[in-house]
Amino acid sequence: MAYRLAPLQEPYPPEIADRLTRYPQRDGYILQLFRTFANSQRFLGRAVANLLDKESPLNIRLREIAILRTTANLGCEYEWGVHVAAFARAARLTDEQVDATRLGDADSPCWALDERLMVRAIDELCHAGGINAGTYEEMSEIWTLDQQLEIIAICGNYHTISFVANTARLAREPFAASFPARR
Repeated sequence: MAYRLAPLQEPYPPEIADRLTRYPQRDGYILQLFRTFANSQRFLGRAVANLLDKESPLNIRLREIAILRTTANLGCEYEWGVHVAAFARAARLTDEQVDATRLGDADSPCWALDERLMVRAIDELCHAGGINAGTYEEMSEIWTLDQQLEIIAICGNYHTISFVANTARLAREPFAASFPARR
């Protein structure tokens, strides 16, 4: 028997259906990603911490820059597009800034100083598995330890999410944005 990672379809077993009710939905629709998590009750229940709550020590704008940059770095159009559609407006990201999460770098002129630092820290985490000493010094001057750990955790969580979505080759959700074309 071959096992293929793919979103589960209804009807769900009762214990899976119950757990899926705890995940965000869009007009009753459960995202493919969450239905893919449902291939494992353990994963569905524990695998990815929800860092999108109101108690986050980061404001929504910095949090979304971190998420968009992480998913862009990993080529995860699925999750990047969902976050653009769901949160870019609330985070007050301009079209130029959204595009820069995929096509720009930390020196893109559209970013404020703290946002440049965020992009640089995420790039270093994604490409080197850690934050270099100079970047970390800058981070420690403006972000609390709580905020620093949140940045690292967001990057790590969205690595896992990207790995699942990319491996399952999830099709873009109908409402989601597409990666911007290279100029």
